[in-house]
Amino acid sequence: MEEINPQTSENSTQQPDNKILQDILPEARLADLPEKMRQGAALAGWDELLPVQAKAIPYLFSRRDMMIQSHTGSGKTGAYLLPMLEMINPLQNSAQVLVMVPTRELALQVATEAELFGRGIGVRSIAVYGGVGYRAQLDAFKEGAHIIIGTPGRLLDHLLRRSLSLKDLKFLILDEADHMLSMGFYPDMRRVKSYMPDHPISTYMFSATFPPQVIRVTSEFLRNPGFINLSSEHIHVTETEHVYYKVPGMDKDRSLVRILEVENPLSAIIFCNTKVHVEYVTTVLQRFGYDADFLTSDLSQSAREKVLARVRSGTLRILVATDVAARGIDLPELSHVIQYEPPEDAEAYIHRSGRTGRAGSSGTAITLVNITEQAELRQIGKRFSLTIEERDLPDDELVEKVVSERIITLLEAKLRTRDKLRTERMHRFLPLARSLSESDEETGLLAMLLDDFYQETFYSSVLPPITEEQQERQRSARRPKPRFGNETERKSNYSSSQRGNRRRRLR
Repeated sequence: MEEINPQTSENSTQQPDNKILQDILPEARLADLPEKMRQGAALAGWDELLPVQAKAIPYLFSRRDMMIQSHTGSGKTGAYLLPMLEMINPLQNSAQVLVMVPTRELALQVATEAELFGRGIGVRSIAVYGGVGYRAQLDAFKEGAHIIIGTPGRLLDHLLRRSLSLKDLKFLILDEADHMLSMGFYPDMRRVKSYMPDHPISTYMFSATFPPQVIRVTSEFLRNPGFINLSSEHIHVTETEHVYYKVPGMDKDRSLVRILEVENPLSAIIFCNTKVHVEYVTTVLQRFGYDADFLTSDLSQSAREKVLARVRSGTLRILVATDVAARGIDLPELSHVIQYEPPEDAEAYIHRSGRTGRAGSSGTAITLVNITEQAELRQIGKRFSLTIEERDLPDDELVEKVVSERIITLLEAKLRTRDKLRTERMHRFLPLARSLSESDEETGLLAMLLDDFYQETFYSSVLPPITEEQQERQRSARRPKPRFGNETERKSNYSSSQRGNRRRRLR
């Protein structure tokens, strides 16, 4: 992976094995774009390009594979759709652009923009997703849709049925790649890739964050990609995204579960200030079905070694610990750091959040706060010049929606693996399934079966194993020390007596 970064000397420490590009492309201006693109922008009511569009469009025109970091709502859809208007041949009635997205809602949103842009130049598009009939999608394929926007599962269904051909594909867009992996789409994404032609395809991966697990699978889809961050003024990897959720003081445990259900961290460490909270949080997560374990300073040596062995091998998904117990431990692929409560010492926030977003990848640092703790967190952000974004706490309706999307993905994937004999055997239970779904009293039986299937299937890893070479890179990677204000002043504020008090409090 080559990283596009004007400050090459600083970032080269994060990616020591990668060549740094010097050819930073100038930003695009709406007035300088080709006629088709200006027409599309006019139909969308654009007076000028958004920053993400101005920066990204030149790289898409370069036809070079790119990893592009951009948050939802920044205008990234237009950033990749608008150049397609110029690079698609509307006279060739076949799929030339494939956009893979994680959800039905995003597929519809992207398709709406694609239809708007292509209205006046004959570029046709179709949204492809599960849970609806096939007829409209089949008709669009027959008419020669140029842009196919779909979820990996339904795309794979069409490819298996041979109702969709990718023989003329020129461009592949992976939108919200981190979300697709967290939804469990990785196996389907790989199978869709196997149906793509042998000729070169320009591939662009858009993602709000690039945790290690996302970076690890890029080699399967992209060829020697460039990497730019389009969500800030800097063109480099944004290492850590800082966010917080305001939660009810008496409902922190259930709030944590809802956050985990929606965020679905691929790997995480949860920090608590006391051993009592560590043990309590671990129990709650384990009872809810999460692969979680804990470290505290009073664990026996054998129990500690057992947990550390899982940490080192990367097989433990969530570790809950105090600062003291977690000192010196390095999780190999950490996408999230979650602080169940703000630390009692401001410096500890930097040490905690710094455990993610290492070695050229990015991560998310989440803090749960009640009303009084919110003021403490603001002071930490102000002291270290950090922007800590507030997010709305997920409610039960959102959790149900997210979980439903995931389980449908898993069930559809499992159904596709069934041969004719097993499908025939399954038909014995169709009448029973209908009767259970129609009876309010017996719906609980279906819910129980779905819950068991979800717990057993979704939380198992679907990503490729870490190679020895990747493990060695993770061990040797060293993150540059953070530069927060005056170093001398920072050290004087953190005296040895404060360190001693902090150790006693956290133990």
